[in-house]
Amino acid sequence: MKNDPIVDEIRQIRHDYAMRFDFNLRAMVADLRRKEQAHPKRLVSLDPRPARRRRTA
Repeated sequence: MKNDPIVDEIRQIRHDYAMRFDFNLRAMVADLRRKEQAHPKRLVSLDPRPARRRRTA
């Protein structure tokens, strides 16, 4: 299977970002939340969708 260069680039960016925080998920989330607070107009809030009913046989 061929590698997609765009996917490879995104994976490298994600890896570099995670490496900045020693792959500490809590630190990454804290950083993203700080960025959200710094730029609140860039966030999108959507109304929750109503749950769909499952069909049963």
